[in-house]
Amino acid sequence: MSNLSYRSIPAMLKENARIYSERTAISYKRGDTFLSLTYAQFYQRVLMLARGLLKAGVQPGDRVAVFSENRLGWAISDFGIQCIRGVTVPIYATNTGEQAAYVLNHSGAKIVFVSTKSQYEKLLAVRDQIPGVEMVISYERFLGDRSFPVFTQHQLSEISYPLKEDEKQQIEALIDQVTPDDLITIIYTSGTTGVPKGVMLTQENIIFDTEAGMKKMEKTDRIETFLSFLPLSHVLERTGGYYAALIKGNHIAFAENVQKVMENMIEIRPTVMVSVPRLFEKIYSRIHENVHQMSSFRQTLFHKAVEVGRRYVNRKYVEKKPVGLLGLQYAFFDRLVFSKVRERFGGRLRYFICGGAPLDKTINEFMWTIGLPIYTGYGLTETSPAVCLTSFDEVRFDSVGKAFEQTQFKLAPDGELMIKGPQVMKGYYHNQKATDETFESGWLLTGDIARIDEEGFVYIIDRKKELIVTAGGKNIAPQPLENELRLDKFISQAMVFGDCKPYLVALLTPNVERLVDIGREEKLDYIDLDELVTNSRIQEIYTERIKELNKTLPPYETIKKFVLLPREFSIEGGELTPTLKLKRKKIYNMYQDKIEQLYTQNGSGPNNHPKSTNGGKK
Repeated sequence: MSNLSYRSIPAMLKENARIYSERTAISYKRGDTFLSLTYAQFYQRVLMLARGLLKAGVQPGDRVAVFSENRLGWAISDFGIQCIRGVTVPIYATNTGEQAAYVLNHSGAKIVFVSTKSQYEKLLAVRDQIPGVEMVISYERFLGDRSFPVFTQHQLSEISYPLKEDEKQQIEALIDQVTPDDLITIIYTSGTTGVPKGVMLTQENIIFDTEAGMKKMEKTDRIETFLSFLPLSHVLERTGGYYAALIKGNHIAFAENVQKVMENMIEIRPTVMVSVPRLFEKIYSRIHENVHQMSSFRQTLFHKAVEVGRRYVNRKYVEKKPVGLLGLQYAFFDRLVFSKVRERFGGRLRYFICGGAPLDKTINEFMWTIGLPIYTGYGLTETSPAVCLTSFDEVRFDSVGKAFEQTQFKLAPDGELMIKGPQVMKGYYHNQKATDETFESGWLLTGDIARIDEEGFVYIIDRKKELIVTAGGKNIAPQPLENELRLDKFISQAMVFGDCKPYLVALLTPNVERLVDIGREEKLDYIDLDELVTNSRIQEIYTERIKELNKTLPPYETIKKFVLLPREFSIEGGELTPTLKLKRKKIYNMYQDKIEQLYTQNGSGPNNHPKSTNGGKK
């Protein structure tokens, strides 16, 4: 067993409530104001909920579900469940009632926490499919259906009745009984590759991963402020943000929602954030859009600053050479240019942690250049999640870093990354067949093709199942191409196709703000975005953008044709997982006709300039 600072997450909270009792633990927005709880106050709320769960009959090992977006109630529920040796089963707030029903039935959860009436109504609509659910607890007060009663978290916690000493001792005795081998959670995969599987993670899995990741960070006694916006239902935010913040006595604030992250950053002024690449793609695009609006002098100044900054960060962090005069030049541009950019993110951010999908090297290098370094990591739900991470001492802008301590890697003959380590899951809940298929002689099969250099830096090439094999026999990883496409100021998202086909094609979604700007600048006549994306002038502009990219690629990797869609991929639209990964199979099925037409008709492409006034719409 690995050497852990704590036996369990509840034991950590119990100790922190003692040593950091008056320190701010959690902040959350109510109305127009952020409110906070100290460690002692948060612990009391957790114990009161644990008391309620005990009275509701929850036994050690029982599964209790949480169907909610990030908020204080989520955190209280999770810790309360663990305190009485229960198992937290998160359900993504964006899931449908049918998806939630699958998780509830498969996990055998009898109690489910919901955030709002909207989530409750999803369950009410599938009430006949979830006969095992005995109790629904809400974080908000509303009137439920008589056939499916709902109670509030305050009612369950009996918030008006202070915790008695014997009640506290009873719960703390249970906390002391939690072992590193106890399940902390069952997290159901998003189901992009089939039926969701319940990943069983133990207290040891999570605590080891949290502490191994923190050891990669800069050693400091300062109290960090984390801003949490990724779903706590996902293990990246839960381990890398939520638990990592609290385990060291730091402060975590919950963003209102994804749309208000930038606004909340100004209010909270975080020092650390965990994110997926999509946020950084948007930041990169937004900054360059703003630069595009500047005077020619200020544009020149910005690009000169970036040029100096890029050389500086490469020399200092990658090559580890003295910076000399370059350091003075960088300090000048940092004060003049980059510090102004950082103020838009609250002015205190020290670093980001990025996982969930590959981050483009250009964006990563740019963020380091402007003084907002990103530590890129890699892992899976099955590995709690992280197995490697970059740091100030170990930087490669296109790498996901080096292995955590006690973590072993090896590559299969086809390049698939295989892992052993204390953070590797116990298995899939009630699915021995899938568990057996995921392990080979004790090694976890990741499904990702990787490369490991002589210094130990890991480079993720692509998902094994997503590699494109063209009709000509060429193996092509789509994600690097998609990352390059997304760097273009006119393109928001991209998905590349070409498996068993003679050439590659792409589905593109536009940067809508830029698209509308073009429409205005070019005085184009259109009714809505559906018509604008098919306009011949718009198609010509995107054709030129693809041509520019193709110049940098070998012939077999060039994009021959494309479809420009009128809207971005979204979770609500069904194209993205809750962690913003592309649902490739779903997207193909949704747009199959458009994709196949690119192989059977003269669709848009670098060598097919549309001539009709409607942009060659088929």
